[in-house]
Amino acid sequence: MDSIQQLNDATKVFLEQQPKKEQIELLRKVIAYHEKRYYIEDDPIITDREYDILYNKLRKIEEENPELITPASPTQRVGGGIGGDFPPVKHLAPMLSLDNAYTEEDLLNFDATVKKLCAIGAESNVVYSVEPKFDGGSIALVYDQNNLVRAATRGNGELGEDITLNARILPSVPLHVNFEALGLNIVELRGEAIIRKDKFEELNKQRSLDGAILYANPRNAATGGLRTKDPNETRKRQIEVFVYQVAYAVDSSGTEVVGNSHFENIETLGKLGFKIPHQEKKLCQNIQEVIDFIQKWDAQRDQYAYEIDGMVVKVDEIALQKVCGFTSHHPRWATAFKFKAKQATSTLLNVEYQVGKVGSITPVAKIQPVYLAGVTVSSISLHNEEFIRSKDLKIGDTIVVERAGDVIPYIVKSIADVRNGQEKAIEFPQICPVNHTDTEVRLIKEEGESAWRCPECVCGAQDLQRLIFHVSKEAMDIDGFGKSYVEKFYSLGWIKDFSDVYQLDYTLISQLEGFGQKSADNLKSSIDKAKKNPIHRLLHSLSIHHLGKRASKIIAQEISHVLELTSWDLARYTALKDIGPVVAENVIQWFSKEANVQMLKRMEAHGVNMQQTEDDKPLISATSGALLGKSILFTGTLLKMGRKEAEELASKQGAKILSAVSSNLNILVVGEKAGSKLKKAESLGTVEIWNEDQFIEVVS
Repeated sequence: MDSIQQLNDATKVFLEQQPKKEQIELLRKVIAYHEKRYYIEDDPIITDREYDILYNKLRKIEEENPELITPASPTQRVGGGIGGDFPPVKHLAPMLSLDNAYTEEDLLNFDATVKKLCAIGAESNVVYSVEPKFDGGSIALVYDQNNLVRAATRGNGELGEDITLNARILPSVPLHVNFEALGLNIVELRGEAIIRKDKFEELNKQRSLDGAILYANPRNAATGGLRTKDPNETRKRQIEVFVYQVAYAVDSSGTEVVGNSHFENIETLGKLGFKIPHQEKKLCQNIQEVIDFIQKWDAQRDQYAYEIDGMVVKVDEIALQKVCGFTSHHPRWATAFKFKAKQATSTLLNVEYQVGKVGSITPVAKIQPVYLAGVTVSSISLHNEEFIRSKDLKIGDTIVVERAGDVIPYIVKSIADVRNGQEKAIEFPQICPVNHTDTEVRLIKEEGESAWRCPECVCGAQDLQRLIFHVSKEAMDIDGFGKSYVEKFYSLGWIKDFSDVYQLDYTLISQLEGFGQKSADNLKSSIDKAKKNPIHRLLHSLSIHHLGKRASKIIAQEISHVLELTSWDLARYTALKDIGPVVAENVIQWFSKEANVQMLKRMEAHGVNMQQTEDDKPLISATSGALLGKSILFTGTLLKMGRKEAEELASKQGAKILSAVSSNLNILVVGEKAGSKLKKAESLGTVEIWNEDQFIEVVS
């Protein structure tokens, strides 16, 4: 059961059995505890959505029973707290929270409330400014006579922690700004400290190499970075600050100067040198335009360079903001639309094990099914034994689950605080757990590797996985030969090794249930096409441990026939750039086995290419050309040439071909049906976008 549903069911039933006063006291204690975990310890044990359920429940009961409201209630203050490592400072204007919206109906109700507060007719339109809700740490910046004099965390909304030294070291925080040109003397800005997703991955990669505990997510890394005692550590985390509001501004006489439009205020801050959202914010003329813009960003948020968990909707006209006013908790003129939760809590029920094509044993967590970002998740890879230990996972644990990029399920952490003593340690097996024959095989872990492997498969499980990989798009790319076909043919005894793939009986296949003659003919056509593959694809398809795509291409450039490798020694391999002794030893061992050599000979007899092709030969690097020094990437379907031909033309003109969009990319050539790569390149703002005709004009 989804943890949110558990709160709505079990917790709700329990609460409703108590008198109203006891309900309120219990909710206040629980909320205070979770606020401490979130704001002070930077270690929340429930998701934002689950916190909202608790908070909204308390607010609803208090609204129905106003005589029970006390000044100490979480609904009567902004929330949060102050830690003890940094001196407290008072904000010039309170840093309030935002009310939340989750549905289109919520946004329509917000619009109706604004119109009612401002005495605007229901048929009239209110202009709204919409901007991303960055998932980071809030920060307040104070400028006095153009100079940055203070930076503070949000704290409890009234008081924050003084982090001026840490903020001064961040390149995106200007130390001197010409506010005097605008007639401003003292200004307090609101902003969000965040880390780009690609920079966050680099941080964790380095921490992994250093043997340090990985950061759970960019938000935790950013908020923790603001509060480190060493400003140099703050700099290392590559934190950026986006400003999103002028909270306080007075001239030299102390008179408030706030401007007419929130959107224009933010644009002005951008011109003054602050980091602000650009194409991801919009001035919307009515609430339907707001809804459409939010839906657009909900669909493309994963391509955005930063983590955002929603969009903030604000009445744009400052005068109307003042009419709407505030509650003790939030401004009535703004709301935060929350995207579907990317995190949820669940229970770790069991751990099962799978074997890969080279014998790697992968533990898989079986969890209480939980609905997360549009799908129900019940299985999550635990990668290896070290991952289990680093997360301190036990059977029966309450765990926090997220979907990275809303695609790959991932266990963020276990919540040790709620253990009841019934949890069981996960003991990684020493004997192959997939093998169910009478012959036991002890697992091994080679030096420098994190995975345990079954070194000698006796049950056939690895053979099946190797066959599945061999026909996959990554390897021989046999179109239409999916995993289910391989499993079916393997169970029937039709394929036992790679050579059997190329001598199938298509008459028998056509008679199988669910196939027919056309399916059999299509499969034959795909296999015949794969027989002509370049030999670097063949080498990669053999599932030799550590022999990946790049190493396969390097080796294929040096041989005229695959069987030449039967006579290669260690020195011959390691003489090649980027081929190390580990890869070399594995390839030598594979080609030293007579059964493998005979299998290759059978494949050749069945028509599989073993000769070097033009595609295997190295490209000659250009020393001049129209694209010299440029990096380029192609996406979508090109209509006037194939992708390979386009890459060769670009290489001849001096370009470096990239495989993914990154900050190193100069040019993206877009064909038809371009997808996420185009969106990501646009979000970077530094990549030139060309169509196919522009590319042809340059290379011609």
